[in-house]
Amino acid sequence: MRVAFILVRFPLLSETFILNQIVGVIDRGHEVDIYTYKLGDTSNMHPAVEKYRLLDRTYHVVPTISVNYFLRGLKGLIQLLSPYDIIHCQYGPLGQKVMLLRHLGILKGKLITSFRGFDISRYIQQYGSNVYSQLFEQGDLFLTACENFKHQLLKLGCNEKKAIVLRSGIDCDKFAFAPRRPDPDGRIRIVSTGRLVEKKGIEYGIRAVAKLAKMNQNLEYLIVGDGPLRENLQRLIQELDVSDTVKLLGWKQQQEVVDILDKAHILIAPSVTAKNGDREGIPNVLKEAMAMGLPVIGTRHSGVPELVQDGITGCLVPERDADALAEKLSYLIENPQLWMQMGRSGRKLVEDDYDSNKLNDELVEIYQQLLT
Repeated sequence: MRVAFILVRFPLLSETFILNQIVGVIDRGHEVDIYTYKLGDTSNMHPAVEKYRLLDRTYHVVPTISVNYFLRGLKGLIQLLSPYDIIHCQYGPLGQKVMLLRHLGILKGKLITSFRGFDISRYIQQYGSNVYSQLFEQGDLFLTACENFKHQLLKLGCNEKKAIVLRSGIDCDKFAFAPRRPDPDGRIRIVSTGRLVEKKGIEYGIRAVAKLAKMNQNLEYLIVGDGPLRENLQRLIQELDVSDTVKLLGWKQQQEVVDILDKAHILIAPSVTAKNGDREGIPNVLKEAMAMGLPVIGTRHSGVPELVQDGITGCLVPERDADALAEKLSYLIENPQLWMQMGRSGRKLVEDDYDSNKLNDELVEIYQQLLT
């Protein structure tokens, strides 16, 4: 098969779930080209981008000002005239753009669109519930990252026969399982990781830890990631007088994140629905932490309850409820005997339902079924 992946930006460190699909399709013997509207940061790339020489497969759909990029853009537009078996758009708005290119005969192939977060939440709030009507009619297939998003697509008018849940996976072999136990000195390391934007809910993690830090001096809360809210969160840390407890670590490479998780005891992912409607699907870091045996706390948000089974593979709390989050954290800290079983249950669920090798097999099978 010849497959075209259409992305907003490439390469992009925060979208390893898309990168996993690209290399998964290549590993299964298929030809892949990548089209991007914006060039990502090539100075800080995932190792797989170099290993698979993905930049050699990448074309710019829109020419940019630079002469070199302009020539690459023209090359990309010419390349687009080649027929593909599958055109796989990442995020709904790109599906709409490519639908028009296909209508004009510039791009040929079966059109698949993946919905992953903002495109099924904030974008709908901004442009209205009919924004995808034409795409639903002309697109061949729609993939959602969770059951919750599939339900949203159907409410918006998508034909149920065209909608399939294909979860975003992780390579479980890269996240070694280790039973969690308290340190001999009583130190408890709590971790969150992700972009510092409203929907990640990091503010509520800080407030929850600050409540507990008044009574427990052995807490350490490490926040991995960067983004527009960093200065606001740093001010909050200072206002709550927890600078010795809560640390903003900035962006880290994936292996650095794995090393941090390896030394952690509990992970929290306090996702919220942002004021502009933006939501997550299922944060990948929850899958990674569970694969490594960490007890986790998530929120009742989008597809998170599909992964975190309250009291079994982790704990759930309401969105924007720092008190409830502090209460669950306190419960886990006071009951470390629960960590091992919760960690084992979490690892099994991720292996069964979120392993990227299984999901990439499923993706290729979806492609093949669409063609036949």
